[in-house]
Amino acid sequence: MNNIANDTRKAELLSTTVEHVDIKSFDARPIIDAMGKMSFTSRDLARATGIYNQMLADPDCTIFLVIAGSTSAGGCMDLYAELVRSNMVDGIVATGASIVDMDFFEGLGHKHYQALEIPDDNTLRSLYIDRIYDTYIDEEQLQDCDHTIGRIADSLKPRGYSSREFIRAMGKYLKEHGKKENSLVKLAYEHDVPIFCPAFVDSSAGFGLVKHQVERMKEGKPYMSIDAVADFRELTDIKIKAGTTGLLMIGGGVPKNFIQDTVVCAEILGHEDVEMHKYAVQITVADVRDGACSSSTLKEAASWGKVDTALEQMVFAEAGSVMPLLASDAYHRGHWKTRAKRAWGKIFG
Repeated sequence: MNNIANDTRKAELLSTTVEHVDIKSFDARPIIDAMGKMSFTSRDLARATGIYNQMLADPDCTIFLVIAGSTSAGGCMDLYAELVRSNMVDGIVATGASIVDMDFFEGLGHKHYQALEIPDDNTLRSLYIDRIYDTYIDEEQLQDCDHTIGRIADSLKPRGYSSREFIRAMGKYLKEHGKKENSLVKLAYEHDVPIFCPAFVDSSAGFGLVKHQVERMKEGKPYMSIDAVADFRELTDIKIKAGTTGLLMIGGGVPKNFIQDTVVCAEILGHEDVEMHKYAVQITVADVRDGACSSSTLKEAASWGKVDTALEQMVFAEAGSVMPLLASDAYHRGHWKTRAKRAWGKIFG
């Protein structure tokens, strides 16, 4: 194919943008109420929504949003942003992909696209189109994200940074140069909601940070780096100071284990009186039989001293299909309107 044909084909495939759900535009309370009188996943979702509302209504509860998977690319990006804007979460633990490749990426003005057809993946590769199931990303735009991360790294003093620190710098960049008002990274910066990515370089950030380090090494200059231990220490510090905590978890993996481990870490540091996470909701499609962290039930986490079993709920469902209902219900019940703003990001100066 010649370049003109390539450009035309690429434009055809990237013609329909993913539109992110607006939880304010509909009231899911009647649906959740009805589901509570049903069975199976419907009832599980209604109970999970009730637990999230209890977190919001508890004046002592700090709420962590925990995100793994590709729900941000799939249409939940504005949903997560609204949770920050409306003071419905106080801290975020996520995969690097959710924060960098998806939210920061759109904050720079780029888009995700619906795959109306899925041609051979080698064809997609030849057109520089990346695929997430039925969603497309323009690889050239993603590389702009990589290079932007590199430029942010170049602007920082050469030392170790927690992912929270670096993501705060990303939020500041979007506030000054961003193209999207409704960015989770930007709003978290503005509201002092700390974001932690325990595997930060497993994302577009990794490419930009490697480029930063390689170029600095060639010049014989010191470089910045990501301090994963600082992530764990800072997040544990929030847990110790917060006391009562609740978890709203989408998917599993590293973010789920990382936030749960803060209880054990606090104990190791001598805080014997640290509370287990009082509330916990997890939405996942993972099977429990392989012993993986993504699929371990919340009751299992209680055996490790991480999560209390009284107010926990597993919901085995694709998160993009149920999170809009849960979040819309909680938004319209309005417990967030009287919540104290915690601004945990401020404790790090």
